[in-house]
Amino acid sequence: MNIRNRLSSLHIVLVVAIALQAQAQTLTINAAGAAASSQGAASPISTLGSAALPAMGGGAGLTEALSAPGLDNSAQPRLGQADGKALQDAMAPKGDAYATRSDGPNQFQRFVQEATGRMLPIYGREFFSAGATYGANSALPVPDDYRLGPGDEVLLRVAGPIDFASSLVIDRDGQVHLPKVGAVTLSGVLVRDLDRTLTTQLSKVFSNFKANATLGRLRGIQVYVVGQAQKPGTYQMSSLSTLVNALFASGGPGPNGSMRAIELKRAGKTITSIDLYDFISKGDKSQDLALMNGDVIVISPVGPRVAVTGAFDQSAIYELKPGENSIESILSLSGGLPALATSQKAVLERINRSANPPRSVQEIALDSIGLRQSLQDGDVLTLIDISPAFANAVTLQGTVAYPLRYSWFEGMRIRDLIPERDALITQDYYKRKNLLVQVDVAPQIRNQFQNQKQALNSGSKIDQQVRILFEQINWDYAVIQRMNPKTLTSELIPFNLGKAVIDKDPSHNLPLLAGDIVTVLSHDDLRVPQSRQSRLVRVEGEVAAPGIYQAQPGETLPQLLRRIGGLTPQAYLFGTEFQRESVRVRQQENIERLIRRIEAQGQSQISGSLASKSPELAQQAALAQEQQQRQLQDQIKRLRSLKSNGRIALEMASNATDLSALPPIALEDADAVIIPSFPGFVSAVGSLNNENVFIYKPGKTVADIIKSAGLMEEADVSNAFVLRADGSIVTKANQGGLFGSGFESLALMPGDTLVVPAQLDRETRYNAIVRGAKDWTQILSNFGIGAAALKSLGY
Repeated sequence: MNIRNRLSSLHIVLVVAIALQAQAQTLTINAAGAAASSQGAASPISTLGSAALPAMGGGAGLTEALSAPGLDNSAQPRLGQADGKALQDAMAPKGDAYATRSDGPNQFQRFVQEATGRMLPIYGREFFSAGATYGANSALPVPDDYRLGPGDEVLLRVAGPIDFASSLVIDRDGQVHLPKVGAVTLSGVLVRDLDRTLTTQLSKVFSNFKANATLGRLRGIQVYVVGQAQKPGTYQMSSLSTLVNALFASGGPGPNGSMRAIELKRAGKTITSIDLYDFISKGDKSQDLALMNGDVIVISPVGPRVAVTGAFDQSAIYELKPGENSIESILSLSGGLPALATSQKAVLERINRSANPPRSVQEIALDSIGLRQSLQDGDVLTLIDISPAFANAVTLQGTVAYPLRYSWFEGMRIRDLIPERDALITQDYYKRKNLLVQVDVAPQIRNQFQNQKQALNSGSKIDQQVRILFEQINWDYAVIQRMNPKTLTSELIPFNLGKAVIDKDPSHNLPLLAGDIVTVLSHDDLRVPQSRQSRLVRVEGEVAAPGIYQAQPGETLPQLLRRIGGLTPQAYLFGTEFQRESVRVRQQENIERLIRRIEAQGQSQISGSLASKSPELAQQAALAQEQQQRQLQDQIKRLRSLKSNGRIALEMASNATDLSALPPIALEDADAVIIPSFPGFVSAVGSLNNENVFIYKPGKTVADIIKSAGLMEEADVSNAFVLRADGSIVTKANQGGLFGSGFESLALMPGDTLVVPAQLDRETRYNAIVRGAKDWTQILSNFGIGAAALKSLGY
């Protein structure tokens, strides 16, 4: 009983072992994909192909196959989906890599980085970053010189008295079996000879037929990549693969692998050696042979290396080869000596291990002799950029038509460079001029040049166009910048441009030297005296001829108004509005400064208030401070809406009617004068029941307007003020009188505006902040804000 049990257990163990062995062989065959193993196991293709054919030997199966007319592939057994997937996977390059080489820099790369500060790549290494791109494509037609081998599938079709179609797979012996013909050896047959070979064999049995054979699935082969490969190992490749395909499948040479000495060994013999530099730089594949099963690819250690850097597009680490180690041969790999590298000098760093210290530097010329100089292992060659200097050029820049470099010649002078006035008319002038009539041009393009100078807020579009259409040339000053070759210092040589170009004065027609820079300035580049400035003044309103005028040197406001015909009978001289661009800019800066001060003061006082509260009142205080913060931000927002117009109060008598009453202000560029017509009203705004415009009557006082408008409960009469038509401010405090009573008796003038602000809650810190900016009278008077700004301030 024990013996029987033992025999049963042994039997079970043997069955399991046989099953595991069979499973292991099946997995090996599926992974290999095609070729028969060295142990004699049949490939999946051979096995399935044999099963697809009728049994040989003249039995009933063969008789039925030969007697069945119209037999085609549909009558043949098909590969299963799993088997087809295994075959498809087998055709892709793959293998068992032993270990992947490090992608980090090698020792020579680090050495070059320490010497030059640059991490140079290895020449050609970037091609292997996309190895699949260089894989063999099994879907392409098989070349005529392809040799058949075990595992290849042959699709045979015979037409004639009998039709026959079958899929034949070359077995491990290199044969296929044909009906009534027997075994036919196809291993080693070229594709171009396949039809002839099969026809010859079939003609021994059949006649009056036509045979056609094509290849189906191709066999897989196993190759070995060893040595200094990026991923050495065993690879399953398509039978169409070549040496280059296998190199790219394995990632190419590693950081210390050679690209110039790669050998293909077959049956222990070296059959070819390939230099990848020839393939990469020249596309030479003459040494790229087709692979066979069992081939070994050996990547040798890298040979002598040099580095090329500097003014070179293909700065990299290059491997030297005997007979191809000259500077010229290395540079030719990337197109030769670049045009932007000087041939007069290059720097060569060399290692001499027998010297102490072992490193030295030498300068060489890259002429015909220097290019033939041999490089040694460890050399670092640095190409030098050509000098940016021009040998025969002078430069013209500034307010000119064409700021360019011009060819210099011996005896060249200013008038040779600027022969006429047209050479000083910039291209922008014509562009601006053309934009004026392009009605369908986009607004942003139309404003491209109009925004170059910021005109007054009240300035018209025509004013802006006239003002920036042409840049005024500074005829009195231009300059030559010249480098002294002895001291290497820059010298400025000024000259009178007008005398040189217009008057043709020889004393200002200075000689030029190669390398000179001639600069022509405009009035915007350098401020010129008043007498030579172009002053455009805009005059509007009640004058005889409103328009834009060019003021004469030293001309005053009353003189200009007289020159253009004086005033109309409806002119209200007291309300004259005089605006100046320089004042506008300064006033706007003051407004921004005031806003920043209020913001800083507000944040400081609110923070201090919160810090002084006890913990019990902290939440209540925080809510109150949040409300005050919103009020402060609202007030600051109102201040930001204020825009100065650069108005200057002329301080004339209220009954002035003659131009002689105007102050003799010398006019500047961008000044604007607006003389309104005689207004028949006065205005009242603020904390009044009736904010309105009231008919002006001589002798009407502030008290009369307050009585007509009616004060609201929160009105703060003590801070009321009058904004005069001439831009001046009259407050209750500066008007005088007992307890300010003189302010109520102030006679109003046409165009005046009475402002009555609201009272503030004096108990809050917020209002202390606002009181600092509450004196709107100072803002309106000092910053040139007119009555139109009162609405934005909340009045």
